[in-house]
Amino acid sequence: MNNRLSSADILALGFMNFAFFLGAGNIIFPPLAGALAGEHLTFATLGFLITAVGLPLLSLIAVAKAGGGIIDMAKYLPKNIATLLALAVFIVIGPSFATPRAALVAYEISLNPFIENAGALSLATFSIIFFALTAYLSLSTGKLLDMIGKVITPLLIILLIILATSVIVNPLSGLGVATGEYIEAPFTKGFLEGYNTMDTLGALVFGMLIINVIKSKGITDKKAQYKYLIMAGSIAALGLTFVYVALFYLGGTSQTVALDVNNGGEIIALYVQALFNTPGLVLLSLVVGLACLTTAVGLVSAMSEFLVSLKPRWNKTWLVVINCILCALVTNVGLSELISLSVPVLFIIYPVAIALVALTLLNGFIPNKTVSYRFVMLVAFAFGLLDGLKVAAVNMDFFSFLPFFDKSLAWILPTFLALLVSLFVFKYNEQTAISEELKS
Repeated sequence: MNNRLSSADILALGFMNFAFFLGAGNIIFPPLAGALAGEHLTFATLGFLITAVGLPLLSLIAVAKAGGGIIDMAKYLPKNIATLLALAVFIVIGPSFATPRAALVAYEISLNPFIENAGALSLATFSIIFFALTAYLSLSTGKLLDMIGKVITPLLIILLIILATSVIVNPLSGLGVATGEYIEAPFTKGFLEGYNTMDTLGALVFGMLIINVIKSKGITDKKAQYKYLIMAGSIAALGLTFVYVALFYLGGTSQTVALDVNNGGEIIALYVQALFNTPGLVLLSLVVGLACLTTAVGLVSAMSEFLVSLKPRWNKTWLVVINCILCALVTNVGLSELISLSVPVLFIIYPVAIALVALTLLNGFIPNKTVSYRFVMLVAFAFGLLDGLKVAAVNMDFFSFLPFFDKSLAWILPTFLALLVSLFVFKYNEQTAISEELKS
């Protein structure tokens, strides 16, 4: 029985975890946030790091503690509800939003600048090639760690270090003036921008995938699996922090080269072109292309693993192929439309995911788990739904009396209070004790 990984394998595992997280949203949102935050860059960055680094790391720890994916974490909910929740998360970060977004960002930054008169045909062709490669890598399960952790990600990290060092050593301007919500509440706005990375949802998915990779290396002891998953998550968290700080600073110092832009991808392209000219754009295209490809591979692999766990008779190869075909079709919707559709959904599902992570981490202190999980999750969903409808431009003025509703964070206080109730008010009884013992 092997219960140890070599240092090289641990580092490769952390690199793979980092590569899975570093995708489309991680690249396009920080520069725009930095540009809008201006002189309030520090507070905006700190807020962003909480939801884009801190929460995903806690989510990985929760997955490791539960010893499985979302269904294992939600085992105290009714089985159908737990399965539905897991499906909702996989659909959001799978063919509906996150995976097609990875392909769209790769196209917009890695290919579009080099094509004259790019249109629907070029996007369709790119989406077919991108997801054909994604399917191939996703089906190479036994080689996943070696391909991504030991080859692709080190190259990606080298390219990112070159870009980040150039931005920090030779910024194109000083910090600009804060605009919009970053004037009054930079920390809160940065916190909410972190939702767009979808990394907390991704952690709930990638955690089980990484556990499976650890198992494939012969690590059978659950404590060892827990240890190595946390080590991999910590490596990924350090890498993401470095990238986010650099990209926020890039955006904050981009005023002289990137005025009136629509997204962070344009800011990066203009900034890199100013620093490195055409070779810089080639460097950028490699960074973005590799980052988006590895994220797509992680998402497609994780979803196929999940569906096979639900229905072992299903063929994994066909699941990967069908998933990639759906992603390729959704990719052709366009980046702006996809982002606008995803934002309200994220405001609804993020509070639920955060509540599940909190319940899993506090599991040992909760006396009546069956009642507590249902109560806290229901509260998080109800108030998250209010925030989501508000962001979707539905008139929700009737609820403006709620604390933090104006910040689209109406869920925070009720969910926190619900957690306190679950810890100190709900009590054990004989029936729940028997039920929870069976689930443990």
